[in-house]
Parts: sequence; C-alpha cells; structure tokens
Amino acid sequence: MIVLQGKGVSKGVAEGPVCFFRRADAAVKKETASDIESEKARVAAAQEKSVAQLEALADKARAETGEETAVLFETHAMFVEDEDYVEAIMTALEEERCNAEYAVEQAGEQFAAMLAAMDDPYMQGRAADIRDVTRRILNNLMGVAEGGVDSDVPVILAADDLAPSETLQLDKSKILGFITKGGSGSSHTAILARTMGIPAICGLGESLKEEYQGRPVCIDGETGQAVLDPDEPALAAFREKQKKQAEMRELLQTMKGQEDVTLDGREMLVYCNIGSPDDVAAVLANDGRGIGLFRSEFLYLAASDYPGEEEQFQAYKKAAAAMEGRRVVIRTLDIGADKQVEYFGLQKEENPAMGVRAIRICLNRPEVFRTQLRALYRASAYGKVAIMFPMITSVWEVRECKEACRRVMAELDAEGVSYNRETEIGIMIETPASVFVADALAREVDFFSVGTNDLTQYTLACDRQATDLGRFFDPHHPAVLRALKMAADAAHRAGIWIGICGELAADLSLLETFLAMGIDELSVSPSAVLPLRAAIRGSTAGSCTLEKLEC
Repeated sequence: MIVLQGKGVSKGVAEGPVCFFRRADAAVKKETASDIESEKARVAAAQEKSVAQLEALADKARAETGEETAVLFETHAMFVEDEDYVEAIMTALEEERCNAEYAVEQAGEQFAAMLAAMDDPYMQGRAADIRDVTRRILNNLMGVAEGGVDSDVPVILAADDLAPSETLQLDKSKILGFITKGGSGSSHTAILARTMGIPAICGLGESLKEEYQGRPVCIDGETGQAVLDPDEPALAAFREKQKKQAEMRELLQTMKGQEDVTLDGREMLVYCNIGSPDDVAAVLANDGRGIGLFRSEFLYLAASDYPGEEEQFQAYKKAAAAMEGRRVVIRTLDIGADKQVEYFGLQKEENPAMGVRAIRICLNRPEVFRTQLRALYRASAYGKVAIMFPMITSVWEVRECKEACRRVMAELDAEGVSYNRETEIGIMIETPASVFVADALAREVDFFSVGTNDLTQYTLACDRQATDLGRFFDPHHPAVLRALKMAADAAHRAGIWIGICGELAADLSLLETFLAMGIDELSVSPSAVLPLRAAIRGSTAGSCTLEKLEC
C-alpha cells in the first residue's frame, strides 16, 4: 500500500484503476522506414479510423448543438481523404523513405502553409482545419486514445495537469475522479471535477508516477489522500466514508424545491457555473435556480477555427431554452492567460495573466465580438439570457461594450430578427481597479458578478495557476474580503444586484460573511447547490457579522 498526499479540490471518495492521460508526443521523430508499403498501410488505417471518429462526432454534434457544428466535423472527414493532401503524404513517404508519422506531419504543415499563403480568406481559414486533421491522424498513428482516456472501464484519471481544451474533449463517462501532479483549486481540472460532482486531488507532484498505470487507487477529495494498492482495512474505511457520503447526498435531496431563504427571511439565490450546454442537465438535476456563469469560451477552445454565429446561437439557445425562463448569465469570450487558442494568433507574452485577454481581445477584434453578441441577442428570444463582460477595469470599456451591443441590436432590428430588448448587461468584478471604480461601473450596468479566483490573484499578486505558493494564495485574506464588501456596497448604492461566481461562492465557512455583506446570489458547481441551500436555510442573516474582514 502506498499513500500519496496532495490537496483535495473536489470532495468525494472514489476507487478505480489509475489511467494516465495520454497526449500526442509534441515532437515527431524522423525515422528511416525499411518497408514503405507497410507505412502506407499504417497511414490508410489511421485515416480510416479518423474518418469514423469524425463521422461519429458529426452525428453527436447534430443531435446536441445543431447542423453547423456537424458540418465542421464532416468537412474535416473530407479533408482526411482529400486527394491533394493524401498525395502530399504519399510523396513524403516515397521521397523521404521515412516513417508514417513524419510523413503525415510534414505533409500537413506544407499543405497548411500553402493554404495560409493564399489570398482567399476562406482558404486561409482552412489551414487550421488541415492542422487539426493532421493532429487527429497522428494521434491514431501513435495510439493516443481519443479524449486521452485509453480504457474500456471507468478510471481515476491521472495527469500532470490538463489544459482547458483537453478537459473539453474528455470522455466524461469514463472518469471516476482526478489526480494530478500540478494544478490548484482554481485549475481547469478542479473546476471540471466540481462541475461533474466527482472527487479530485491536485498537487501530488512527483509522487504520482507513470508506473502506477492500471493499479487500483482510492482517492479522497476532501483530505487530498490517494491510497494506491489499498489493503483491506484501508479499503473498508474508504467504502464506509463513501457510504456515508451517499447517505448525505440522499438527505440533501430533500432540499430540492425548497427556497434559498435564511431563517429570518433573507433570500440569497443559488445559481450554477457551467462550461457548456451539456452541463445544463446537472443544473436541473441539482435544482439550480439559474445559471450565474456560462463560460462561452468552450466553443472557441474546442474549435480549430473561429466558431460562427449560427454555431454559437445554437449553443446559447439550447441552454436558455432548457432553463425555461430562469436567468442564464453568459460570459463573453474569456481566453488568453491560461486559456490559449492557436488560431487567434496571440503573441507570446511575458505575463499573459496581465496581457491581452478576455474583453481586451473582444474590443481589439470587433468582428469576433460582433459575431458573439449577435448570437447572444438572438438566443435571448428563447429564454432569460443575461450578457456579462469579463476582465473589466475601466468605465470606457463598459461603454464601448454597450455601444457594440447597441449596434448589434440595430442590425437585428433592421433584419427583423427577434431578441429581448431588455436583456440584462453585467460585468465581472475581478480586478482591484474594478473595485476602486465600482460606484461608476455600477451606474452603467444591471449587475455585478465577482470572479474571486482572479480577484484573489490580482489583489495578492499571486499566480492562481502556481502550485508552490501554498498559504500565500489565500482567498480568505482580509484584503480580498474587503474588496468584495466594497463591490457589494457600490452595487446596492446603485440599486443593482451582485453575485459571486468564483470558487469562493461554495465555501460554506464564508456564507455568514457573504450574508452580512448583502451578497444577492452565489453561483457554484451544480454538485454544490444542495449543500449550500441547506446552509442558507439554516442561517440567520441578522446575526451574521463581518469579523473575517479584520486583520
């Protein structure tokens, strides 16, 4: 039995085999091939498998998000068998006398470069498609499993950490829990685990070894302990805790249908954070009152080129319609920093967390912004959509965003397209700058939502992605809590509502502080809704204090 100690970032207990996330080797090596015909056969098999995968993805997309997304996968399937592309691969094999992987990579780069150099913008855009298709064929050549999980049974997924684009592509039906070498409580792996309601441990470091692949492990997302090859007493203890947690979940089911109201009648709405329309099912299953944060960047991270208006519209419409009149707050594009998208062509920055990201990209690229706003306003005809702008630091940014909204509304009016003219507009409070000018910002918008992950990062000058800052990254720091109180006071002076959509919203130890501040809404992972509702219903707002704001 081997005991590994990390940091628990999503509660729960799970047991299963360790399965390391498999990603393609970034560097394909050129090797001399003795049998070119054999290499050609390998390419053909990889192409056949790629086409089958893409056709399956097209069927799934058609059922879940609409025809436009399905067409993207069908187009990629056609690229796999494109005569010129295939000829480029075969030519590389014959002239270089090399291995299949090297031939595919070289042909893909040459073909993509040729398309990128064309004058036609449409053909230039297809370069990204070729690169995506090439990666898929290479994955199949090298035996990298689709979605990174090479297992026929559910597993405890192990990794150094996962990028946002990797978490999107995971086959979630195969995952019982996560264990990672790096990461933090605000990493994308942790956020995904909480959304899925499964245990996760990060920060295991080098104690998590590749040689553990396939071995049984029990993980406790509360204590941060992972026990490899557990003996009978350890296994019995884990299963007993698992049983008690199941009983508690059953007890919490009685919270469904109950109001989010304290014992003395103070309402504090419990909303949910989601990463895609597929997560709406978890919101409904856990009786979330609404959606306080829909991370729209999933559309950009999962694509090989800019998602079109129709594709975005279908995704937003699906979520809005499913929530049947309950508020759905959709955050506009928030990439940059730790969420990089290749086709955006963002320059490498020394400090990307403080660089061109989120609303700065949108205001610098008005056509990208316009496409998203059109999709959002169109979706507002199908539910109670609210639009939220991230990374706001100045009043002029909000005014430019609102002007972009007005232009889109005028376009839709001219085209006779239906939308909700009263769509709420809000901003995220996640920088000290936005806190200091919160009174002025509150006069421009309908609501605030505090992103505590970034607010903590920027207030404390601590990188939220770093794994070695430990106690220095402290979301309970009085400076962070005072910033929250300042934002709440400014919102209420202006007569607008304020919520918290960062990870701190689910921290039950701060609930009384939030009640004392007058926070109107908390947006959490779906699995945290019922525990939070139970805590609210057991609290008395009038007796809550702000003592945690003291140093």
